[in-house]
Amino acid sequence: MAQAQGEPSGPDLREGVRLAALPDGGMLLGHADGEPVLLARRGDEVFAVGAVCTHYGGPLHEGLMVDDTVRCPWHHACFSLRTGEALRPPGLNPVTCWTVERRGDLARVTGKAAAPERRAGRGEPSRAGAAGAGVGSIVIVGAGAAGAVAAETLRREGYGGRVTLVGADPAGPVDRPNLSKDYLAGTAPEEWIPLRPREFYAEQGIDLVLGRPVVDLDPAARRVVLADGRSFEYDRLLLATGADPVRLAIPGAELPQVHYLRTLDDSRAIIRRAEGSRRAVVLGAGFIGLEVAASLRARGLEVHVAAPDRLPLERVMGEALGGFIRRLHEEHGVVFHLGTKPAAIKPDAVALENGEILPADFVVAGIGVRPSVALAERAGLALDRGIVVNRYLETSRPGIFAAGDLARWPDPHSGQSIRVEHWVVAERQGRTAARNLLGLGEPFEAVPFFWSQHYDVTIAYLGYAERWDRVEVRGRPEDRDCTVAFRSGDRVLAVATIFRDRVSLAAEAALERRDRAALERALAG
Repeated sequence: MAQAQGEPSGPDLREGVRLAALPDGGMLLGHADGEPVLLARRGDEVFAVGAVCTHYGGPLHEGLMVDDTVRCPWHHACFSLRTGEALRPPGLNPVTCWTVERRGDLARVTGKAAAPERRAGRGEPSRAGAAGAGVGSIVIVGAGAAGAVAAETLRREGYGGRVTLVGADPAGPVDRPNLSKDYLAGTAPEEWIPLRPREFYAEQGIDLVLGRPVVDLDPAARRVVLADGRSFEYDRLLLATGADPVRLAIPGAELPQVHYLRTLDDSRAIIRRAEGSRRAVVLGAGFIGLEVAASLRARGLEVHVAAPDRLPLERVMGEALGGFIRRLHEEHGVVFHLGTKPAAIKPDAVALENGEILPADFVVAGIGVRPSVALAERAGLALDRGIVVNRYLETSRPGIFAAGDLARWPDPHSGQSIRVEHWVVAERQGRTAARNLLGLGEPFEAVPFFWSQHYDVTIAYLGYAERWDRVEVRGRPEDRDCTVAFRSGDRVLAVATIFRDRVSLAAEAALERRDRAALERALAG
């Protein structure tokens, strides 16, 4: 989904623009020195930053300005208009910050601002002041979204102690959403998949230990033990091992043509199998299953999807969106077999409980995941369908934190204790957990957000709605232009949108402020 930078658009900001063309709260796309630049005004202040999101290249001028920040319309990354700093994932790198000169009613970009001061690495003095005082070593178990962002954040906050990032997957931190989307479809090269090159971790003084799962956690000794016998002591610990795919428990489940998708190696294996195949069966009509189906159709395979559900994603998205998603996939040639489960896997087919036999060169099972809590259980941490954490993401054991797919936290927006299995949530929790590992006392209050891609349609979803009284649809999913609100009584629990990015951003901001009036205005927009 990277966006190529084309010809400069809008005015030359080196020449300047009249403030009359930039009202308070307004944003303007222009260019300077051949680069796209976003000009934004807040009161009497005028800011200029790079206009392209550093995540997937989203157009920031089509996003939303909130106070002195700008939010990307595609996946809700947030950047400071004052410094260009990436303030919340999925954006990890800053955008360029430009200097602005004001002369009367004219605002003119004069050049690039100096890059922010480099943060402390290992052995260097910390700029975080009292934060992290007395914390000599931090171990992060799990090198997925939460763990990788936590490690980066520790350095960005100026922590100069030892940081060890341990991951069972030898691939290290990768862009996991791409594994079922563009990379699997063959439209994203593998060089896009690592979140960072290996050199980045060395430069930041982050010890990256990969392909070595942690097999034991001793909270009393403050030590983790790896499968190869090595151990690491810690002053603070973050558990971010995510979740593991639910495995089939039917005859033939162990056959080599049965695949799951969680890691880069999993995605590579499916690609290799697809290259010599004509027909695939996907078990499960959740997000992973449907994204895999779309990607395999992009590769020209015949794809059948079998699941016990009445409609794809109905339990999460409701009937209107579930019906649309089914029709969308059928338009692209996917054949559904719903209301049934697999009974057995055969060497060249899948047998369903309803008696159907689906020929298959290979099978991809996307039937759910379970939080990886074995370490926490052995260590005696409080569990409840995940690791129980408080609003600061700290577990029942002081000094041990948890973030990502395995963490169940008290969500201030829904008023429930929730666990969410989505990439952006994991990254944002990693950032908050890192700050709290340093004692900064930051509650995790982000509104859950994720996106799901199906062919040329992207669905953005924010909030949390396990149950709802009614679903309110504005617009038509078939027109690729709609807002869907999930309501309980007079409250909006969650909002899904198709190509209404500004509505999604405005709804997110309103949910953050718990401003019901602003939320209703956003939904009506």
